Amino acid sequence: MNKGKKLYEGKAKILYEGPEKGTAIQHFKDDATAFNNLKKSIVEGKGVLNNRISEHILNNLNQIGIKTHLIKRINMREQLVRLANIFPVEFIVRNIATGSLTKRLGIPDGTILSKPLIEYSYKNDEFGDPLVAREHILEFNWVPNAANLDLINEYCLRINDFMQGMFRGVGIKLVDFKLEFGTANIDGKNQIILADEISPDTCRLWDVVSEKKLDKDRFRKDLGNIIQAYQEVARRLGIIHEESNISTVKFGKPKAVNIKKK
Repeated sequence: MNKGKKLYEGKAKILYEGPEKGTAIQHFKDDATAFNNLKKSIVEGKGVLNNRISEHILNNLNQIGIKTHLIKRINMREQLVRLANIFPVEFIVRNIATGSLTKRLGIPDGTILSKPLIEYSYKNDEFGDPLVAREHILEFNWVPNAANLDLINEYCLRINDFMQGMFRGVGIKLVDFKLEFGTANIDGKNQIILADEISPDTCRLWDVVSEKKLDKDRFRKDLGNIIQAYQEVARRLGIIHEESNISTVKFGKPKAVNIKKK
């Protein structure tokens, strides 16, 4: 399938014009970034695994009535997707306290939350993707009207419920994850759909027994074995098998970064 001109390049993906109006080709890169792009590296094979894992999850969400941008996987690194107008908000769903939540509020790491917590982040690298309130989103029209925001919150909880069950069934805790939504024309109607990806890049995943991290925290915290952790997630979900040709590969060392504490 021929790609058109490049539409957008982000930290982990490139978006190209698709073969038909309203479509795009999403290419998964091997780039790994953290701390607002201050820490960077190349993890060979990560894009392939994220493509396969995200395809698996989004296909399942489509089947339970959550509309997503995924049309089909084209090859090992690319998907054909619906072209969406993305809301400039990340929706962060938390089941267990860790990461920035514990740092901001002093909550013990690993605290199980009594119910899923949804946080909102304004997507803006210049300002460090700050947390915002529902009132900010509506005041500045980042998501037009309260009914749409309520619908997205409902989708977040449904997705969380499905994914918790899916991961728990293969011995993984779904700690937290982020989602992006937008609007796309489907069957002549402008509809809210789930976009971007769901993968170990966008989720925190812990082994149920050992609490071993199986996600991008292995890169953030210099824990090593990044690709092996992503492979483990794919194997448990039945996406790849032990004899898969997506083999263990070497990855570059992250660039040294000095982060000044304020």
